[in-house]
Amino acid sequence: MAGEYLYHKIANSLEHQIRSGLLKEGDKLPSLRTLCQQHQISMNTAKRIFLELEALSLIAPRPQSGYFVSTLPARQLPLPAVSRPDNIANVRTPDLLLSKIYASMGREDLTLLSFAAPAAELLPMAKLKKELLHATKTLHQGGIKYELAQGNVNLRRMVAIRSIGWGGSLHEDDLVTTSGGMEALSFAMMALGKAGDTIAVESPCYPGILELAVSLGFKVLELPTHPITGIELEGLKQAIPHIDFCLLIPNFNTPLGSCMPDAHKKEIVELLAKHQIPLIEDDVYGDLYFGKQRPRCCKSFDKEGNVLWCSSVSKNLAPGYRVGWIAPGRFKEQVLKLKLRHVIASTSITQEAVANFLRSGKYDTHLREFRKTLEQNYHHFARAVADYFPEGTKVSRPQGGLTLWIELHPTVDTLKLHDILLEQGISVAPGRMFTLQDQFEHCLRLCIAVPWTAAIEAILKKIGALVRSPRVLKS
Repeated sequence: MAGEYLYHKIANSLEHQIRSGLLKEGDKLPSLRTLCQQHQISMNTAKRIFLELEALSLIAPRPQSGYFVSTLPARQLPLPAVSRPDNIANVRTPDLLLSKIYASMGREDLTLLSFAAPAAELLPMAKLKKELLHATKTLHQGGIKYELAQGNVNLRRMVAIRSIGWGGSLHEDDLVTTSGGMEALSFAMMALGKAGDTIAVESPCYPGILELAVSLGFKVLELPTHPITGIELEGLKQAIPHIDFCLLIPNFNTPLGSCMPDAHKKEIVELLAKHQIPLIEDDVYGDLYFGKQRPRCCKSFDKEGNVLWCSSVSKNLAPGYRVGWIAPGRFKEQVLKLKLRHVIASTSITQEAVANFLRSGKYDTHLREFRKTLEQNYHHFARAVADYFPEGTKVSRPQGGLTLWIELHPTVDTLKLHDILLEQGISVAPGRMFTLQDQFEHCLRLCIAVPWTAAIEAILKKIGALVRSPRVLKS
């Protein structure tokens, strides 16, 4: 109780100093270590204080420099709350809701802000067509024969080489190719668990993961998750006795866009290894960072083959090519058996085309432009939400990825909002689809991977106006 009192006292004091102007924009705050020494508090308490001030948009971190009083625009909205799901594993997905949302997929008569996938206009379609044609010429017999069970060797080699960029040291033999990222996750789950096992995930979580887990007979335990740093370590530690394996998206998860600090990644890998709990790492958004450097992966801290690293080009290059991969660590043989049993082999031509695209340097050129567009779009969307949405709206501050998470007033029902907007040709993702529990009904996810236009701004203005309407209030 005394520790909690001291925590609030220090946080409130710093907040007052900033709001009163005693600490001015751009001023450097004391380091975490200094704060600990000054107030005789733990490092975790100091971190918690800074995270709370950051959630209020009062301070902002600078890499290798510490925390500074925020110089961000005054209209920047506060962060969504840290999620607090029940610590009870669930087994039911909101099937009717998901079916309703997924029914919009691929519809060209809608403005699709509901799916975390890039618009075709932002992808290098002409260059990819050339690579497909080239692949039919370079592959033996034009690519009509089955590939090796492990998959295209050129693709595996390029993915292994690129792993150096996130602190990995993969070899081509460490990898198995898959038909997209979801198949990689599916093989990983089936290799690790059996019906009745419990899997721990973030909350909110990508609905495809929730659906897959439940369809395989797993119980799902949702973990408290911070909108900037990802899952809370204390929540994971408390869950350890109750889980069989874990699936996380440490880098720019959807829908929050959070990025787990390297220290957290290392601690999680070591903690799970100690208890012999495997970790499936979904790194499908890792290349879509807004900063200067790609974040590390949990796999880079894996010394025992306990991390199954999964990724694909579905979110950054070619969703329809269905090219993905998995580095299954010590579970490689199980994954290979599953692949042979379920699909025999992956598609040769698309894998070869992607491999050549990666090797040519065109992929990095595309990523530089794509990341720049995504970051600009994030600022456009966040500014529009601040301008047009009602007072009290909270919005995520993604450090990469494709989406924006919006927390509205608790009285708002975003499923009603979705239904009304769909009648007007606009598809959005209600927050309830990102959980198996009764939470996030007043939240909303928007995809920012679309060309920013006056029409998109007008749509956000329309959504903001509708959020103020009694028509979208909970019954």
